[in-house]
Amino acid sequence: MAIRLYRAYSPGTRSKSVSYFDDLTKVKPERSLTFGKRACSGRNNRGVITVKGRGGGHKRKYRIIDFQRKSNLLATVSTIEYDPNRNARIALLQYNDGSKKYILAPRSLRVGMSISSGSTVPIEIGNSMPLEFIPLGSIIHNVELTLGKGGQIARAAGTYAQLIAKEGDFVTLKLPSNEVRLVNKKCYATLGQVGNVDSINITLGKAGRSRWLGKKPKVRGVVKNPIDHPHGGGEGRSPIGRAKPVTPWGKPALGIKTRKQTKASSKYILRSRR
Repeated sequence: MAIRLYRAYSPGTRSKSVSYFDDLTKVKPERSLTFGKRACSGRNNRGVITVKGRGGGHKRKYRIIDFQRKSNLLATVSTIEYDPNRNARIALLQYNDGSKKYILAPRSLRVGMSISSGSTVPIEIGNSMPLEFIPLGSIIHNVELTLGKGGQIARAAGTYAQLIAKEGDFVTLKLPSNEVRLVNKKCYATLGQVGNVDSINITLGKAGRSRWLGKKPKVRGVVKNPIDHPHGGGEGRSPIGRAKPVTPWGKPALGIKTRKQTKASSKYILRSRR
C-alpha cells in the first residue's frame, strides 16, 4: 500500500497524507455480512458518559469478521475491501460449501488465492492452524488466547507475533508489545503479518478528519473547574497543585501500573511489555 502526500495548498493539506487504496478490489461490502450499528458516543444504557472524547463521526456499518475460521474447508479470496471499523484491510472468502466469511487480510494476500484452516494445511500466508504445527520463528497474527474463542492478539494493521519456542503443552510467543508469554499449543493462529502496514505513517493533517472518525477534542484537566477535575481551579495559569498528576477520578496517572497483581493469567507472562 502506498501513501499519497499533498502539497500545502491549504493549512489542512500541509501535512496531510492518505492511502492510495490501490490494494482494494471492491467498494461496497457483502450485504449479508454487515449490520447497522448505532453509535453510543461513549455513553452507557443510562445516557451517562463513561468514555470521554467520543461522538459524531461518519455513519458506518459493521462488518462481521470471522476470527475463528472454518476448519478443513478450502476457501478462495474473492475481494480485498476497506473496513471503516479498523485500520486493517479485510478479505472476503468464498468457501467450497457456498458460505462467505470476512477475515483480516494478511500482507501479500491477493484475489484468487486459495487458503484453508486445519492441522494438516501447508505453511502458506493466510492459512490458519494450531500453534503446535507452526515452525519456530514464524510470523503469525490473529492468535487465540483461549481455545475456540477466536483470535484476540495481533489484529491491528501491520502487527504480528513471533513463535520463539515450544515446550510441553505451551508455546512461547513474542507479542507486538514486546511482551513474551505462554499460549496453549492447541490454540489457532494465522500465518503472516496483518496487511496495510503503512497505516501507522498516515497523518490526519487537520482536526476535521479526527471528527469524521468520531474523535472529539480532549480538554486538559488543569483548565477545568475543581468540581470537574482534581487539577482544576486556581487564578489564571496555575499549576495542578499536587505532587503528582492524577486521573479525573483521583487515581495516580502517568506510568502507574494498573494490572491486578493477583491476576490468574500473570503466571503465563514470562517478560512484561515494560
